[in-house]
Amino acid sequence: MKPTWDIFCTVVDNYGDIGVTWRLARQLAHEHDLHVRLWVDDLSAFVRLCPEADSQALQQWQQGVHVLHWGSPWIEVEPGAVVIGAFGCSLPEAYVEALRMPVEPVLWLNLEYLSAEAWVDGCHGLMSPQAGGLRRWFFFPGFTERTGGLLREGSLLARRAAFVADPLVRQRFLESLGVRPGADARLISLFAYENPQLGAWFDAMAAGAQPCHVLVSEGRILADLRTWLGEPELTVGDTRQRGALTVQVLPFVSQDDYDRLLWCCEFNAVRGEDSFVRAQWAGGLLLWHIYVQEENAHWEKLEAFLQRYCQGLAAEAGAALSQLWRAWNMDQDMAQAWQAVQPHWRTLSEHAERWRAEHAVRPDLATALVQFYRNWL
Repeated sequence: MKPTWDIFCTVVDNYGDIGVTWRLARQLAHEHDLHVRLWVDDLSAFVRLCPEADSQALQQWQQGVHVLHWGSPWIEVEPGAVVIGAFGCSLPEAYVEALRMPVEPVLWLNLEYLSAEAWVDGCHGLMSPQAGGLRRWFFFPGFTERTGGLLREGSLLARRAAFVADPLVRQRFLESLGVRPGADARLISLFAYENPQLGAWFDAMAAGAQPCHVLVSEGRILADLRTWLGEPELTVGDTRQRGALTVQVLPFVSQDDYDRLLWCCEFNAVRGEDSFVRAQWAGGLLLWHIYVQEENAHWEKLEAFLQRYCQGLAAEAGAALSQLWRAWNMDQDMAQAWQAVQPHWRTLSEHAERWRAEHAVRPDLATALVQFYRNWL
């Protein structure tokens, strides 16, 4: 009989939390032969990532995962062998009560947000006593061998390599989205929160010598795009051109298609955690729009990643990339920062490939979770 793993997800910011937990649930089911129950409090967000799902179903099977609506009243179940509370979400009281009297001991994990900060290494795997004699362990994704690693399916990099090696497959995929870039255009993807620097960045691309075709994913950034264009409405499929810049609005796509979109592009501007990791596996230049926290606490997280990512990179190239990320996240001059990156484009592209290869040899997050469980038994 397959062990049951319960994963609880509270949808906080549209797609970040559910994006990570949905990928993790699928991988645990497919690659580790586990019975995975994914509890989601907002199925409408889940349907955007898994279009074939039913937003009204109390429970359903999708791609080998038992997906359940986490609502009220609570569906009483026997806890799984492992329970994962994603990103500090509070489990249902009835479920926690059931953890105190299971037939077999249950491993309770809190899956934390991804961070490159140094303190993560020392906190990964620590135990926290809970009320009623329960114990919960902290599990941190991360970029070092002392963390839980990054989400990466076993076949991901091979699938990417096959995709990029076949220009016809790439062309057909882009055409399925209505995208037909010019032969010399630099293809760029953009998935972001609201950002006042969008106009300055787009002005710089429009005035540049290099043709750019920016694929803007449907979402919160569209309000800033409408402001820049001076248009009250934009819909999926709309394409506009200014100078050397072509801008096109794309529909929200499934996770697998989003991976393919990243693989098609030279430069990927991403947001949150899920797309941030996928852009790293895509291996091209990337720009991270980090989720804003109170008192700008997210800036420390941003700087920690830049410090780690820029190791081994030529000083001028690292400084240019870092300034681009700061401009995008700290409302600084995005036009100047974009122009400063251009002379280092090849260097930064090669560095992105090395970064991907370096982390590809480490255990992935799902495998690390399974190993942690085996060691705990």
